[in-house]
Amino acid sequence: MTAGTVVRQIRDLGPGDHLCLPFADDTEQREIATAFVTAGLTRRERVLYFTDRASTATVHSWLRSGPPRTALHTGQLRVLTAGESYLTTGRFDPDTMVATLAAETDRSLHDGYTGLRVTGEMGWAVRDVPGADALEDYERKVATVFAAGRSAALCQYDTRLFAPARLHTLTGCHHGIAEMNALHHDALSRITPAYRHGGRVLRLTGTIDQSNAPALGAVLTAETRRPGDLRLDLSELEFIDVAGLRVIADTAARLTGDRRLHLLHLAPMLAGVIHLIGWDHEPRLTVTPRAAHP
Repeated sequence: MTAGTVVRQIRDLGPGDHLCLPFADDTEQREIATAFVTAGLTRRERVLYFTDRASTATVHSWLRSGPPRTALHTGQLRVLTAGESYLTTGRFDPDTMVATLAAETDRSLHDGYTGLRVTGEMGWAVRDVPGADALEDYERKVATVFAAGRSAALCQYDTRLFAPARLHTLTGCHHGIAEMNALHHDALSRITPAYRHGGRVLRLTGTIDQSNAPALGAVLTAETRRPGDLRLDLSELEFIDVAGLRVIADTAARLTGDRRLHLLHLAPMLAGVIHLIGWDHEPRLTVTPRAAHP
């Protein structure tokens, strides 16, 4: 992610948006894609899901409860393969796909839906598919369809498949990047889950002090109900006071077995405060200071 990149929570996406989802974890893909689909159904939009790496059966298994299950039966939600969507003629034609989505938008409104919502897995573009080299052209052209404010799109890019340079270009063809919904968001801070290096991590942004330390404690308590270690990414944390650090240390102390709470990218000054107070002696708390810049 580069400086200036617009990052949006899934709950905030709506008509007019054309967002990119770069992901490297299957759980992250499932949670974000499912939230995107469910939000559209709740808003009475028609939803299309174009699969590739995940089979239609897999996507159906993600959506077998609540509004998605009903929508699959009524036709409000359709799950199609890449061959039934992007590659219906055996090759990829950007202009044909743009025209198809424009027509699907008109059809959705004609049928009484409030709009169209589309999400597609783009992994087919890294295979030897005729026309796949025109994907960047498609992403630029299709943006005009969504900019009309009657439809929205979430394009899924598996970062394990795409070369970094190409992924950077493709990301730039979108309005921004989608992320998971925040677990807590106030005037000072935001706590957002993500999946990195094969595991779940909570990213803390802004300031944690006595006023919102209880909210951090509530989020961490909920996280302890999940299996495995807890990991907090503090690379975007501007400040945390002793009240916030005490919440973290107390959470670590309550962990059982061989579970650990990992503080990642903590500012050296704050790492020093933890050492001064002696919390780094807590065996279930590990601290990884932020790398110093030369």
